[in-house]
Amino acid sequence: MNETPEKPAAAKKATAKKTAATKNATKKTAATKAAAKKAATTKTTGKKTTAGTSAKKATAKPAAKAAAGKTPAKKAPARKPESRAAMVRRARRINRELAELYPYAHPELDFTNSFELLVATVLSAQTTDLRVNQTTPRLFAVCPTPEDMAAMDPERLEELIRPTGFFRAKAKSLLGLSAALRDRFGGEVPGRLEDLVTLPGVGRKTANVVLGNAFGVPGITVDTHFGRLARRFGWTTAEDAEKVEAEVAEIFPKSEWTMLSHRVVFHGRRVCHSRKPACGACAIAPLCPAYGEGETDPEKAKKLLKYELGGKPGQRLKPPADYPGQPAPPMAAS
Repeated sequence: MNETPEKPAAAKKATAKKTAATKNATKKTAATKAAAKKAATTKTTGKKTTAGTSAKKATAKPAAKAAAGKTPAKKAPARKPESRAAMVRRARRINRELAELYPYAHPELDFTNSFELLVATVLSAQTTDLRVNQTTPRLFAVCPTPEDMAAMDPERLEELIRPTGFFRAKAKSLLGLSAALRDRFGGEVPGRLEDLVTLPGVGRKTANVVLGNAFGVPGITVDTHFGRLARRFGWTTAEDAEKVEAEVAEIFPKSEWTMLSHRVVFHGRRVCHSRKPACGACAIAPLCPAYGEGETDPEKAKKLLKYELGGKPGQRLKPPADYPGQPAPPMAAS
């Protein structure tokens, strides 16, 4: 059996030195790599810090403008896309909530018959129902029937309706529709949409008001308030009144159309104003996609409420018995 001879002592020392040198070289290489990595990280961080500083400077500009009083307009919170079915459910729930809020909703024009309602609705263009209600008592005392109004002197009629504004154009329409009622409809207001819209000064809005409130025929009245709220509620995006009417009609049962119109108009006049809605005092805020367009602070929003919700008189001199507010005052004597 052969045996391997032992290495001399000098050879062992040389091997040990060589191994130690290799270990030192490995440590230096690792240290060099670590230093390089740290430098790269520092450089990258520096870039991020510089970018962050630039972003802060960019953000500071609009903030400075806001501080100077140029605050950007508030936007409604983003909402998830809504299906047609979900929108219809939400719309009908809004109608139910409005019915609870305004169980006394009604047309805010004073009238005792279909002719008075027709005349008052024509006069309500470009003015308030209050101003019309303060004007019509004198008018109807002088000409209570279509025959009486058709025989009026134009200048005398203009003087009687002057407080409502645009009195010359309105007087022309009233004389024309009164003559048409006398000559074509036996002095009676017709109860069909297709007949009403043939009268001078009468469009679909006026016709629907008369049909819904004098004849019990369901109709959607798209005035400026109804159109504004229908868009804010997400029921339509249309601006044209007839398109708004058609699209909203597809959402609600026909039996609801007339009262829906009153409730939405009531809410638009009292809470959901054009320029500054009282979002913080709105009972249907959780259902409204436009929440946040107006005042959201509850105390400040309460100060924006109008008519009976704000503790003030309503628009009718002779409101319905269940109206919880105060009657409007008659026109002050001049």
